[in-house]
Amino acid sequence: MSTTKIIIAGFGGQGILFTGKLMAYQGMIAGRYVSWLPSYGPEVRGGTCNCSVIVSDEPIGSPIIDSPDIVIAMNRPSLDKYEPTLAKGGKLFVESSLIDRKAERDDVTVYYVPAAEIASENGDNRLGNMVVHGNVMSRSDCFPFDTVAAAIEKVISARHRDLLDINMKMLEAGYKYES
Repeated sequence: MSTTKIIIAGFGGQGILFTGKLMAYQGMIAGRYVSWLPSYGPEVRGGTCNCSVIVSDEPIGSPIIDSPDIVIAMNRPSLDKYEPTLAKGGKLFVESSLIDRKAERDDVTVYYVPAAEIASENGDNRLGNMVVHGNVMSRSDCFPFDTVAAAIEKVISARHRDLLDINMKMLEAGYKYES
């Protein structure tokens, strides 16, 4: 019986909700129970947004997460808000090209991923979310890499079908990145 609770947070336009939806689809493809709960302010692009993802071997009673096992902070306000909520022993992924401070907790494992930098080096600076997601896959057993291609086929819109290959490239770059 394994349950993983994840909070992904950042600015609108960073692909936060897309990343959460991709994780949820990966969980479904792996035959697990999932919950995906998006949250964003009225500002949308440029405003703050986050989403909660739960992946479990048993039915999920509530999509609300008080103490996540994994936090992905894509901007400083998100790190400030969600670092204190991370469960002891949890994993914190920090978008280090955009966040100017180190984590304060010493009871969690912290991964500094310069996602925007890596995305830019690989051809599209807008896809830092995919870089971080790839890194999460490499550092947790929650999302097997072999489920991501089928999941992204389901999640990516028809309007962005031409970005399938570059998204996969970013996921692989993040998967291979070691901080």
